[in-house]
Amino acid sequence: MDMTVKQYLQTFGVSEATQRFLTKHQKMFIAGEWVEASDGQTSDVIEPSTECVLTRIPMGTTADLDRAVQAARAQFDGGAWRQLKPLERERLMHRLADLIEENADELAEIESIDMGKSVSGARAVDLQGTVDTLRYFAGWATKIHGRTVEPSLPGNYLAYTRKEPIGVVGAIVPWNFPLQTMAWKLGAALATGCTVVVKPAELTSLSALRFAELVQQAGIPDGVVNIVTGRGNVVGAAMATHPGIDKLTFTGSTPVGRTVGQAALDDMKRLTLELGGKSPVIVLADADVPAAAQAIANGVFFNSGQVCDAGTRAYVHRSIYDSFLSELIAYTRTLKMAPGLDPDCFISPLVSALQKQRVLDYIEIGKREGAELVYGGQPVQGPGYFVEPTIFAHCRNDMQIVQEEIFGPVLVTAPFDDEEEALALANDSPFGLAAALYSNDLGRVHSLIPRLRAGSVYVNAHGTIDPSMPFGGYKQSGFGKDLGAEQLDYLLETKAVWITLP
Repeated sequence: MDMTVKQYLQTFGVSEATQRFLTKHQKMFIAGEWVEASDGQTSDVIEPSTECVLTRIPMGTTADLDRAVQAARAQFDGGAWRQLKPLERERLMHRLADLIEENADELAEIESIDMGKSVSGARAVDLQGTVDTLRYFAGWATKIHGRTVEPSLPGNYLAYTRKEPIGVVGAIVPWNFPLQTMAWKLGAALATGCTVVVKPAELTSLSALRFAELVQQAGIPDGVVNIVTGRGNVVGAAMATHPGIDKLTFTGSTPVGRTVGQAALDDMKRLTLELGGKSPVIVLADADVPAAAQAIANGVFFNSGQVCDAGTRAYVHRSIYDSFLSELIAYTRTLKMAPGLDPDCFISPLVSALQKQRVLDYIEIGKREGAELVYGGQPVQGPGYFVEPTIFAHCRNDMQIVQEEIFGPVLVTAPFDDEEEALALANDSPFGLAAALYSNDLGRVHSLIPRLRAGSVYVNAHGTIDPSMPFGGYKQSGFGKDLGAEQLDYLLETKAVWITLP
């Protein structure tokens, strides 16, 4: 660990448990064993607030993936996991949730240090969401069943359906919410009786490795959960085509998801893709302007805009557009930009130097396209991958900054004159992950909701997530759902059984 990182951890009083974990030799978790990459390759983990080396993680190979899939297959085909009754699976999942809750402060620190995000946000959102998701799906383990049917054809039959786990699930997890998104994919898979091979993002693998220690401590049989760290173009690509993986679930960018999805479909894998977004926000003339401005700023600048369903396009009725911009800028000034471990941090560094440069490039594109930069837009001098929160005004829908996902703290805004124009602007996008409406007229809101082409619609808020509600998009934002009872359908096969009776 670089000395600068040590000083950073000491400055903010990171716990001894976190420091012990960060200084240990990191290994992958396969078949209940902690192993190096088969070729011994590792990669530096860079801490985003200091830009210094934190530790190193193994760069897994296709051989490592093969071993993990074999372990998951053995458990699914006839291991201890497959023999467990649903109530026993539920108890193990609750035990895992208990352990995460007991170690939540440490896990929040690890998540903050690894990804750069606010530690307070990680504790309140990522860790609470992880625990809630595991508990929600644990409850489903005993409630998965088929149905009996009274057939209409001539004869005497007993007809019923069985719901059976799909098999080995390959889960490719993004870097922006590493632990929470992994829980989304694992929770439903374990509840249905599947086994899992996880490929965490190479930028943010540490919380997955700490999670694996808790999986082992909870008593979940070896091989049920496997963590293979490594590069997406090696391990991730191999997962998409691996014959031993029955179902692939991927969260990430649309370009990568398209490549992974095409490869998986060639092998006829079941597939869930949760991809990019460029979520519109419509602020109607009757909205509470200060409240809307505050909620929109919180939504787009949380996690430094590195949120797939962030409301990054704000369309505001012309009669309140200027007052909305004034309120938005005034509130944004109050959001503290700081290293992730600062308890008062709201805007943290971006995850990497590459992501910082990508965001800055888009800001320059916006200026060249003629968008009016009304706030921020500058890199912050000194260590850390910081970019100021950025607000553009009077944007056109044909601009790159309006059509393309930036994945940073950048909000584009434009006025509209009537609801039809607002809907046309909102739906004019290749993405359809989420949308938001701000209005105090619920009649108008209910009339607009069906006309928005988005997988989630938030009203007078943005980014509200609950394990009981499905999450997934329309159009190029992917297909399939995470969370909710709907997710279970993507992890179960339905078998029709016919028995001829005398």
